[in-house]
Amino acid sequence: MKKGTLELNRRTFIKGMGGLVAAIALHPDTLPALAHPAITRPVPATGERLPVIGIGSSRTFDVENDPVARDLCVQVLRIFFDYGGAIIDSSPMYGGSEQVIGYCLKQIDNRQSLFTATKVWMVGRHFGINQMEHSERLWGVERFDLMQIHNMLDWDTHLESLKNWKQEGRIRYIGITTSHGRRHERLEQVLSRVPFDFVQFSYNILDREVEQRLLPLAAEHGIAVIINRPFRCGELFNYSEGKPLPEWASEFDCENWAQFFLKFIVSHPDVTCAIPATSRVDHMQENMGAGFGRLPDALARQRMIRYYENLI
Repeated sequence: MKKGTLELNRRTFIKGMGGLVAAIALHPDTLPALAHPAITRPVPATGERLPVIGIGSSRTFDVENDPVARDLCVQVLRIFFDYGGAIIDSSPMYGGSEQVIGYCLKQIDNRQSLFTATKVWMVGRHFGINQMEHSERLWGVERFDLMQIHNMLDWDTHLESLKNWKQEGRIRYIGITTSHGRRHERLEQVLSRVPFDFVQFSYNILDREVEQRLLPLAAEHGIAVIINRPFRCGELFNYSEGKPLPEWASEFDCENWAQFFLKFIVSHPDVTCAIPATSRVDHMQENMGAGFGRLPDALARQRMIRYYENLI
């Protein structure tokens, strides 16, 4: 293993342990789950390890003109970092979310584990560069860890800009995204011939088409995978509301439906991270709990599918 990779893994471990200690001190009720080590996955391009639960910001952080809601977002991100969270994902498409994230980060001290991920969502090279520079100012960062081409929009044009930025040290990783199960055939063609570091698409316990081609393809080409819409924009909870978790969910340290859905996703060996979005502190705690303890094996995953589909 290269020395640089060893250093990345060592820093990741130290940051994660710091977050774990803080989470136990601030939220002792979560001690049973946090007694287990945090689950991390490597970025194939470098070996850098990232926690399997991140946070998205679509809709939930678009509150720039509401000071109460904005400060609630600060609390949510404090919990996120208390649990050792790393990946925060956003986009210029998400209204005022980037500005609110920038505000939140200025209020938080224990954010050493932060992994910044946003997107370019614009047609044209010049406009795309301007948009990325504007995102830097909104977040208050000198560089992004990951810059993604949002929904494949003008992807071949932006790819050249991202390669240049990566070479100059302005970003660390290059990614491409889609969502809602769209553009899978196009995405498959692109991933087969372009060396992206990350790809992001939708996957959850009901929407499993990516298991057939996109997830194996990402693994084959050494591409890290970020999963969006892990709760199907909250729809999954509509079917499970008022329904009990199966007793056997405790076999993989699952305490609530959010963890049931998230552990199903991150137990897939080709998934690097899931990014559920929330603006509630209690939901943030539940989500982050999915990043600790045991994960379901292949047989348990099939059992989870059958149990949940019988609720519908």
